[in-house]
Parts: sequence; structure tokens; C-alpha cells
Amino acid sequence: MSRSAIVLVLAGLLGGCMQATLAPISDASMTSRDRQLLAHPPYAQAAIQEQFQRHIVDYRGRERPGTILVDTDARFLYLVQPGGKAIRYGVAVGEEAMAFSGVATVGRMAEWPDWVPTPEIQERLGPYPSRVPGGAANPLGARALYLYDGNKDTLYRIHGTNQPEYIGQAISSGCIRMTNSDVIDLYTHVKLGTTVIVLPRGRSV
Repeated sequence: MSRSAIVLVLAGLLGGCMQATLAPISDASMTSRDRQLLAHPPYAQAAIQEQFQRHIVDYRGRERPGTILVDTDARFLYLVQPGGKAIRYGVAVGEEAMAFSGVATVGRMAEWPDWVPTPEIQERLGPYPSRVPGGAANPLGARALYLYDGNKDTLYRIHGTNQPEYIGQAISSGCIRMTNSDVIDLYTHVKLGTTVIVLPRGRSV
């Protein structure tokens, strides 16, 4: 079965998500290095709209706890929890022509990763250095989850950002961006092999 077909089946199986907010989560599991690098970030702070802040919500989908589900249309990422709950994060997603959709797994995880711009990014948005060291100014932010299709890197990531003002928008070059505090929080709950479902446009939960 093709990846797109799998997504359509999974979308049909979703029981839906209750959007009732239970309680915001204010704590992220930051290390001393995180606090140091984010104490005075080299970018403007942004006021994230309330609906795109991190919350625990009721969740009635059929995915197993630990699954990540990205609702591209709504700009939400859900981390499924036991007991009919999920942690919901606001995200920025890729512009329509560049957005990823399908089923992947987390094949690699990194804290404060270096960024290696692809040739396509260099051509479209560059020039950039061939490698940008990890840090608060790095476009990948504090954490990155690398999405794999089997053993193959899809080149799509769930990662932090140095442009938090774009959370809730379709603006990126295909990756799924989160605020640095949110991606740090997500990272603490995720392990290698975690299933990631990214719904295509028009398949919002």
C-alpha cells in the first residue's frame, strides 16, 4: 500500500480530537545548556496565540500512546497519551507545494543539531554556509527529530525554530517547526522508532 493510501486509511480511522483545553503545560524539561542558550536568544520573542500553546487535550483517536500525529490544516501536533489524552502543540508547517505528508518513523534524534542546507534550499533561499553549527541562531533550534521511511532519511524534520512568530502558519520549506520550549518538551517523550503520521491537506482531524 502506498504511503498516501496509508494516510487516507489512518485518517478515516481517526475518531477525532476533543478540542477542550484541560490545562496548559508551562514546564519544559530544559537542561542547563538549554537555559544558557535560550536566556538571550538572537531573535525576537513572539507572543504565541493561546490555541497554539502547549496543552493537554481529550483525544479520541485510535493511535497508540506515543504516536505523533500532525494535523497540517489545523497546525497542531498531537503526542498521544494513555487514557484518551494527548499533548497538543502548535506548529508551523510547510507551504503546500513543499509540505510532507505520510507515515514515517523517528530515525534519528539530536540536541542543538547542526544544519546542513540541502542543494535545493541553497538554490532557493541561499547562499548559506555548507554547515551551520547548532545554537540559538540555528534554524533547527534546540532539538530535531529526523523522519525516516524505513532506513531512508526523508530529509523532513520536526524541529525547533529561531522564528517563533511563524507558529500557526504554513511557511516552512516542508519541515514541521515548533517553539524551542515545545520541541524540548516533545523530545523528552519521544524515542527512536516512534511512529509519525502527517495528515495531508484536507484531512484535518
